[in-house]
Amino acid sequence: LGSGVIVDAVKGLILTNHHVVGDADDISVVLNDGRTYNATLIGSDEGTDVALIQIEAKGLTALPLADSDALRVGDFVVAVGNPFGLGQTVTSGIVSALGRTSLSGLGFQNFIQTDASINPGNSGGALINLRGELVGINTAIFSPSGGNVGIGFSVPSTLAEPILKQLKEFGRTHRGWLGVKIQHVTDEVAESVGLDKPQGALVLGVNDEGPAKRAGVKVGDILLSFDGKHVKEM
Repeated sequence: LGSGVIVDAVKGLILTNHHVVGDADDISVVLNDGRTYNATLIGSDEGTDVALIQIEAKGLTALPLADSDALRVGDFVVAVGNPFGLGQTVTSGIVSALGRTSLSGLGFQNFIQTDASINPGNSGGALINLRGELVGINTAIFSPSGGNVGIGFSVPSTLAEPILKQLKEFGRTHRGWLGVKIQHVTDEVAESVGLDKPQGALVLGVNDEGPAKRAGVKVGDILLSFDGKHVKEM
């Protein structure tokens, strides 16, 4: 059992996690008023763990998407979901960290970390701000015990929204590529090239047929920004 977020009330579109519905033969959606519908899988993206399903229902209400880039560490957030099958459970907490990466086995990563209680069954549910806007999709937890220990991770809305649009239009995702192999910039590397602190991504390899090669990127370069945005780490 998992959770989902209605993002289009007219078309009955529901955003959830790939790992909740991606391999399902049949998908059943239960609304908070008890109505149950069979759902159609519109598309699923394993890389970001985002999926889009659809139900034919009237009287739905969609949750508006917020700009998760505006979040700050310490902001209050609320997680809504179906932990352990309890249904319509709301927990509160704060944004513990932003831009979390390097989590084992979780694909493309730029997670919001929160201490709002997230447990099995919360996957695909909403992380909302205090204005009732969607800032993230609850996706994973770090837990030695399998239950909540105050470390949960959500796909930010700014990452989920373009995936949502592609799944809605194509039923799959289309991604560009650079054609580089990269690693973290260490203290030693930063010092050797005159950076005041470790930042960016160190280029270890360049694909001979890739766009980066044609653009003049070379092994040993450090990528400090991309599309006008600062690259904090690999």
